[in-house]
Amino acid sequence: PPTVPPPPGPPSRGSLSLHRAYLRSPLGLLRLGQLALGAAFWVTVAAHKYEGAAHFALFAAVLVWLLTLALFGLSLLGRWELVPWLGSRWLLTNLVHDLALGVGLYAAATGIMGHKAKQRSFCNLPGYSQHCLYSAYLSASICGGITACLYLFSGLYCLSRRCQDQRDII
Repeated sequence: PPTVPPPPGPPSRGSLSLHRAYLRSPLGLLRLGQLALGAAFWVTVAAHKYEGAAHFALFAAVLVWLLTLALFGLSLLGRWELVPWLGSRWLLTNLVHDLALGVGLYAAATGIMGHKAKQRSFCNLPGYSQHCLYSAYLSASICGGITACLYLFSGLYCLSRRCQDQRDII
């Protein structure tokens, strides 16, 4: 099959400019929500004492958050064509990132933090005098669950554009 040229970015004016249409698009708004809630997830976990599987949850959240930040930055500046091999498949790159990494890793991280919250539910009783991590783990699992849903929505958005034979993210 013939190769298709990469989707065009916004017209360049010699200097970097914001791709405002991307910011107003459903994908741009979902990315902002993913970045905000993803940061809330990993800051909540990192700010409290954590052990065991919470290390993986923190690693997964930070990894996906950094990759999302890179996708958001490149899309916002309209410079995805600068990424070798992936720039010509930017919609597919966003789709795989959202469904495989975003949903998969955040669902796992949410499950881990939910399990840790359940293990600590005893310390949520009135009169318990020791430091309790139940609220932190529960908050992280709620943020992670909502973030996983946002990744699912953005993945479905990219999938619907792909099924409509559109090649651009907007």
